[in-house]
Amino acid sequence: MSLVKRTNDNWLPSVFDDMFKTDWLGGTTNVNNIGVSIPAVNIIENDESFELAVAAPGKTKADFNIELDNDVLTISAQESKESEKSEEKGTYTRREFSYNRFKRAFSLPETVNSAKINASYDNGVLNISIPKKEEAKIQAKRLIEIS
Repeated sequence: MSLVKRTNDNWLPSVFDDMFKTDWLGGTTNVNNIGVSIPAVNIIENDESFELAVAAPGKTKADFNIELDNDVLTISAQESKESEKSEEKGTYTRREFSYNRFKRAFSLPETVNSAKINASYDNGVLNISIPKKEEAKIQAKRLIEIS
């Protein structure tokens, strides 16, 4: 999902994504991402900013990596768990590996102030605030006098 609408400059990659990631019933598929868990994302636009909420329960702040490169915001996380269990009868040891990772990327419009992006993690939700530039904010209605 992108924060910008398709233009003549960026329509081609989006068309290919639509063709290869959309199933016959109109939903999307994760065929290319088998073994990768992709969290749900809510994006809200208000007068001051865009607010992203990423559902990622069971993670810590240290699990996340948020990068901004050429107006593309990338959110990723990787977590690996190892547990070792020893049986009381004998010397059998069992080791279980569990890896969980995801990566989401969002194209940001030119109207955002990328220097002031901030993030917080609370109760399983990663919140990212992307403020708009002053000139992009909705201006109050005013009367213009004719001279």
